[in-house]
Amino acid sequence: MVILRSIVLLLFVLAFSAVGASAEHRLGGGVNYWVMLDSLDDEFDKNGLSYQVSYQYWAGLLGVEVDVELLPKRFNETAIAPQAYLLVGKGIYAGAGIGIVHSGGDFADEPFFALKAGVNLELLPNTYLDISANYRFNEKTDLEDKDKNIDTDTVFLGAAFRFGL
Repeated sequence: MVILRSIVLLLFVLAFSAVGASAEHRLGGGVNYWVMLDSLDDEFDKNGLSYQVSYQYWAGLLGVEVDVELLPKRFNETAIAPQAYLLVGKGIYAGAGIGIVHSGGDFADEPFFALKAGVNLELLPNTYLDISANYRFNEKTDLEDKDKNIDTDTVFLGAAFRFGL
């Protein structure tokens, strides 16, 4: 785990210190449609919409994205999921990230990990539409109402509008 943290820290430092690249800051928001891959009891929603506030920093081909996502009906509770991604690309990009879910007054015991791919389209000067797919996974999720742990791998399809700062 220490090695993973060191690699992530090194990648963030490299992204922020790209030499000779013009840096871009983008702020915006969007919506995601999510679908759980595991079959759950009928009392839980297996899909839904989430909403996010998003910030991106691009330096050449490297980018960092930080989001705060609101999931209104995750396991019949409202959840908030802060997350961060390291991205590679320009118009078409891919990356990996980490986040954690806050629900029912507590943070999850374990973070989730995510793989993301998308397309950043410049609609107008300094106005971007980001269409992306995201696969999130973790080892297990504890549910207070259940006596078992379940796998909550989830696929997200989303769009975000961002404006250059």
